Amino acid sequence: MKKNILKTIIENVKTIFYALIIAVIIRSLFFQPFYIPSSSMEPTLLIGDRIFVAKYTYGYSKHSFPFSPPFFSNRILNKSPKYGDLVVFKTPADNRTDYIKRLIGLPGDTIQFKNGKLFLNNKEILRKKVDSAYKIRCASFLPDVIAYKETLPNGKEYVAVYNEEGTMQNTDEYKVPQNHFFFLGDNRDCSKDSRYLSSVGYVSNENLVGNAKMIFFSNDTISGSIFKFWNLDQSLRIKRFFKLLKWQNF
Repeated sequence: MKKNILKTIIENVKTIFYALIIAVIIRSLFFQPFYIPSSSMEPTLLIGDRIFVAKYTYGYSKHSFPFSPPFFSNRILNKSPKYGDLVVFKTPADNRTDYIKRLIGLPGDTIQFKNGKLFLNNKEILRKKVDSAYKIRCASFLPDVIAYKETLPNGKEYVAVYNEEGTMQNTDEYKVPQNHFFFLGDNRDCSKDSRYLSSVGYVSNENLVGNAKMIFFSNDTISGSIFKFWNLDQSLRIKRFFKLLKWQNF
């Protein structure tokens, strides 16, 4: 009897161990879920969105694996990201915190804001004002914003929003170093991104984690809780379930 119990326990432990190994492999090499905790990427990504990120898109670095083990340096099977990609990366400040932003600058590019307009390599990024009913958050505030459809040099389009008052009008020129990238949040005046050199700045190729592909679940954590079943109509954003993150997010 005791032998049977011991055998059952061993078999269960082995099953759990194998399941964990498979989960780690899938998470490290293929897809990893992430939660969106801030409004820096609104209106593309909302607080409470859960997304799947493809780990294989740009190849693999130590940051592809849990706890970033120093098995190797740089990247293997390296593939370069493209303008407009939604990229999860480890912040250079601590090489631990995950951020998601939109890629605006490649190695060697210059980026600058002039009179509130975005310039890439001294050419103004094409943008067109769009009518919207977006309720954009910035912490506990709901600022009045102007929404623009911006078009990057490779044709990728997305919506970025700027505060009607207090928007960043002019900046120094940012020169992206080799093997690094420059990222911006779509919620331009409520995003800590590559403009803030002391906390984020230019992101090394090694720090890239993956490319956001799909929203698989979304609930408004401010308007309601999924545990309050009588309030689900205010909490669950069913229209965002399994939404592919394509070029056009408007």
